[in-house]
Amino acid sequence: MKQRDDMTFPFEEYQRRLTELRDRIAQRRLDAIVISDPENIMYLTDYQTTGYSFFQALVVPLDQEPFMITRAMEESNVHARTWVELTRPYPDTGDAIQMLVDALREFGLDDKRIGYERNSYFFPAYQQDRIHTTLTEAKLLDCFGIVEQGRICKSQAEIEIMHKAARAAEEGMKAGLAACQAGVTENEIGAAISAAMFRAGGEAPAVMPYVTSGPRTMIGHATWEGRTVQPGDHVFLEVGGCYRRYHTCMMRTATIGPLSDSMHQAQERMKHALDMVHENVQPGMTVSDADNMIRNIISDNNVDARLVTRSGYSIGIAFPPSWDEGYIVSLKQGESTVLQEGMTFHIIPWMWGVDGDKTVGISDSIYITGDGCKSFFNLDRDFTVVNSSETASKPVKLDSVKTKTKNPADKPPKDGGKDEQRDHG
Repeated sequence: MKQRDDMTFPFEEYQRRLTELRDRIAQRRLDAIVISDPENIMYLTDYQTTGYSFFQALVVPLDQEPFMITRAMEESNVHARTWVELTRPYPDTGDAIQMLVDALREFGLDDKRIGYERNSYFFPAYQQDRIHTTLTEAKLLDCFGIVEQGRICKSQAEIEIMHKAARAAEEGMKAGLAACQAGVTENEIGAAISAAMFRAGGEAPAVMPYVTSGPRTMIGHATWEGRTVQPGDHVFLEVGGCYRRYHTCMMRTATIGPLSDSMHQAQERMKHALDMVHENVQPGMTVSDADNMIRNIISDNNVDARLVTRSGYSIGIAFPPSWDEGYIVSLKQGESTVLQEGMTFHIIPWMWGVDGDKTVGISDSIYITGDGCKSFFNLDRDFTVVNSSETASKPVKLDSVKTKTKNPADKPPKDGGKDEQRDHG
């Protein structure tokens, strides 16, 4: 390993991660593992690139120096960002899998017990088949999840980085809510969110903000498409802030005009669910119990809404096409995973189909503490209510809109709940 002091985390953090991974490799009686998932590679080395659609792998032998296989262009990321010293790049005219096979032979691993991530998005079946038919002396075993065992609980250093991502998310959301006015397009709201996130130090997120208005809020995972917000509309926003590939996310809702009785009831149901999360979620609770608590609160409504998804998911390192770690653990029925200190979740007690035609949301990103949980955010949870008669009659200058943050619904954390420099949310 090449010691350096310019990575996302202190060098000792990467040493710890690698040591703990090797303990798990030994427990599985493996001689080496081939890691191809971009989130896992970054977790172990700090390597990142948007070019992960080309095959790349980190090979971690049990008792030898790790090495990387990358497209030749991406080798610069290894040298510029990581502690990895050994690389075997392949040209665009070359064969990535053959390079991997040759490297495994070079380092004496071609007849060993080798683990690989069978469920990796970026190691497709036809490439896996080639490994099996080429390395005939090796024993190839699925080790999917071996890195995620380390990722599921964040260190204090990771929590601090996520506070920076949260600050970007919160600033973006504040700007988005301020931009929600009659006569403004969804695109303009999306632009306001994005500009504020990036000005606050945020980096390119795995997913750009979700911005929908009026009837379009009932379209799952839709985002801005140029629709103009009308008086009487509501606007649903979901924003994911990113810093060094770590994410935190939040949902909020704005109404253009007075809050109807049904929208007020929906607001209060979601706020109550989040209050109960902060009062009850703690280490030792199962994710299924947490999901049941949230789901029962949301289901107990008389505005015809329902919770159509899981009620939360692990969040942390992410690359497109998704900002979540839900494949590691999600809050859903039947899951027996036990909550532990350091786990981080996006809690989403949103409501689908209020009055039959409206989706609204208030959500929170939290981290599990030794005796409970804390929010990464300080932003008020209430719906933002915009006076439609005033905004409809005046031109809107989005870049001059100012917002005021209200007091948080629950008390701000007293310890690491604020970024050290502001610091975030």
